[in-house]
Amino acid sequence: MRVRRGGISTAVLCGALMLAACGPSGPDAGHDTPTRVADAPARLPVPHGRGSKVPDDFNGDGHRDLVLNDLVKEQSHADDAGIGIVYGGPHGLTPGARQLLSPTKQAAPTKGRLPAVFDAEESCDLDGDGFTDLIVSTDPPYDGQGRPPVPLQLLFGSPAGLTGRAVKLAVPARARFGNDWADQPVCGDFDGDGEKDLVLHASGGRLSYLRGPFSRKGAPHAAGAPLPSPGEVPTGPAADVDGDGRDDLIVRTAEGTGKAAVVLGGPDGPTRTGVVLPAGVDVALGRFGRGKALDAAVGGMGETSLRYDLPAPAASAALAAPGSMLDSADFDGDGRDELVSSGSRLHVLRAGAAGLSATRGAVTVVPPVPGTTRVLAAADLDGDGRADLAVRTYRGETKDTVAVYRGTKRGLLEARPAVTFSSSEFLAP
Repeated sequence: MRVRRGGISTAVLCGALMLAACGPSGPDAGHDTPTRVADAPARLPVPHGRGSKVPDDFNGDGHRDLVLNDLVKEQSHADDAGIGIVYGGPHGLTPGARQLLSPTKQAAPTKGRLPAVFDAEESCDLDGDGFTDLIVSTDPPYDGQGRPPVPLQLLFGSPAGLTGRAVKLAVPARARFGNDWADQPVCGDFDGDGEKDLVLHASGGRLSYLRGPFSRKGAPHAAGAPLPSPGEVPTGPAADVDGDGRDDLIVRTAEGTGKAAVVLGGPDGPTRTGVVLPAGVDVALGRFGRGKALDAAVGGMGETSLRYDLPAPAASAALAAPGSMLDSADFDGDGRDELVSSGSRLHVLRAGAAGLSATRGAVTVVPPVPGTTRVLAAADLDGDGRADLAVRTYRGETKDTVAVYRGTKRGLLEARPAVTFSSSEFLAP
């Protein structure tokens, strides 16, 4: 899971059916007033599971869960409350079954000090026990001299969810290069042994590669010298692009709009550079309909560039798309992925035998309230075999709405979201 942060995007979504100008409206528009818990449903116990292979299933009950960073605050400029987890059930997300992960209760201290930063970065089953684990970024003390400490910590899933205290990720010195932070984690089975590995940012065109499974003390099964790479910023989610049973990933040359390349997994991990992609803001991998292999969509400021049939693209195209932030999922269950493009509007572009189209069957998703909207997850949240779309719309630091639109045989056509709630619910005692 690539965790999308709701509070960093400038993509303001306005519905095609709204007559007023896009943006906040009402008596409190533009003001950060103290928030109250927004009709929070009664808190429910987290269901206990026995383990599963479902992604993002922290309690192992067979239902996908949702991670929320940047929770709303009681008042502007207050301290970050932590990470919110909404647990899933037979019918999708259950807002009452929620859990707040805070640095005070869950973080591991460094030199006797708890971190102030506690942000979810990535998730997968690192120890292979059937319960998804969460990789969290922190801010350990660092004086700016020499190699910084590893900022990542691991929270292990269990039948009751993410309940224990985190442990620090152990990155052996031999697996690091230079004096950059060991961060930007991407999870996947890059060597095809059935265990989840981690790829981290290093520096100087290198990546740190940690082989799973991981111990409950945060140590990888093995870690060698950093891998040469066409860039040093790994980007998830990982996927098996070429169908060889090993996960591959996107590696960027730099944050922002730098070029990216597909790096292919193998017996020694992600060591082979595939196609170099055009420069852009974001990259999404999916099966968009031109062939048997996965395809890539690269979001730019003016258009979306497409490369079909990776890892050696047989065709390319470009679409005039309003958004540069991209996500992909199969919302109608036809075996092809739709592309979600976030920008001045949020569009779902339909895939067909000829590939993606910006017009044929395209849908504009209208959030239930005005504000700034970001995609939280494009995944099957209710277990019906079709992906659902979870988005978060927020106004300032104290108000937000999370909405879930269910996938159907006709795609995302429902006018109203199936589930809505606010992250202010995590402020409830």
